[in-house]
Amino acid sequence: MFIKKFILFLIKFYQALPLRSHYACCFYPTCSEYAYAVINKHGTLKGAWLSIKRIGKCHPFN
Repeated sequence: MFIKKFILFLIKFYQALPLRSHYACCFYPTCSEYAYAVINKHGTLKGAWLSIKRIGKCHPFN
């Protein structure tokens, strides 16, 4: 449970950073919003796997 909360905290921290890459996401919801949602819903392991798959699809040629 601690690991899940820590990962969710890291995602929220990342989202709060003023980076330009946040605005260039070609998906809706953004990859970080999706990661937060699936980790919260499915748990740490399955959520992390789904997030990694989604981030792997995030590139300019998609």
